[in-house]
Amino acid sequence: MAAPGLLPGVGRLIEMPAALGRLSRAYSKSHAFTEVLQLPKMELTKLVFPLQELQRHLLPDAKPDLLQLRIFDPSLEAIARAESFFTATPRNRIEYVSSAVRLDHAPDLPRPEVCFIGRSNVGKSSLIKALFSLAPEVEVRVSKTPGHTKKMNFFKVGKYFTLVDMPGYGYRAPEDFVDMVETYLKERKNLLRTFLLVDSVVGIQKADNIAIEMCEDFALPYVMVLTKIDKPSKGRLLKQVLEIQKFVDTKTQGCFPQLFPVSAMTYSGIHLLRCFIATITGNLKTN
Repeated sequence: MAAPGLLPGVGRLIEMPAALGRLSRAYSKSHAFTEVLQLPKMELTKLVFPLQELQRHLLPDAKPDLLQLRIFDPSLEAIARAESFFTATPRNRIEYVSSAVRLDHAPDLPRPEVCFIGRSNVGKSSLIKALFSLAPEVEVRVSKTPGHTKKMNFFKVGKYFTLVDMPGYGYRAPEDFVDMVETYLKERKNLLRTFLLVDSVVGIQKADNIAIEMCEDFALPYVMVLTKIDKPSKGRLLKQVLEIQKFVDTKTQGCFPQLFPVSAMTYSGIHLLRCFIATITGNLKTN
């Protein structure tokens, strides 16, 4: 049975490969945004605004729920400008700085900071690698083994901001995970936003709830990013988006109301996420 709110017939998509998966055959690597702008409108929407593309599969009376999510709705021109912050040039160096297992070992970087946190095997390192695809010399280690990241890894993005790859929680988390991550989240003064990654295939898990409670208890502004959206069928993905949206609306206070669905394989949603990061760190105005 299709999820409530889906158009008749969309439930049949549950047994089919996701439409975004088909797109990955043609766009399996990052493209300059000038090339993306040349795509037909429907393909461009799938790649740049995946939440907006999903919305068209909902019944008319269910559409306002997703429309309310589109609080961050930048123009294509703003998204194109944001790409420059993530593009490595001689004047815009994007590089790994250092790793730390304790906050007092972390580099003293005064610029704004964002961190990425999520369950082991949620695709966190793959997502960060996709965000840095315009700076191919930056090495972001990706492993098929869950729990690969054991330290906080700091990446400097030009003079604009710092991005931190946090260890995964849950399976094979570092023994000192709690002390490391809780201390960082509570005491890092220049931390502007925490990006909490949720696997779109399985949705919010028990370990995710613990991380969400931690963000809420610390009164941290955070964002939910739905990873691996190329994996589930369109029907399954829609169901997860609706359920997680309801969770955000009713169970959270510090979470940004808009979900960010992304795929590190097809690059869907990557351009929009770059733009959001550039905006919240104060480096880009979208209006």
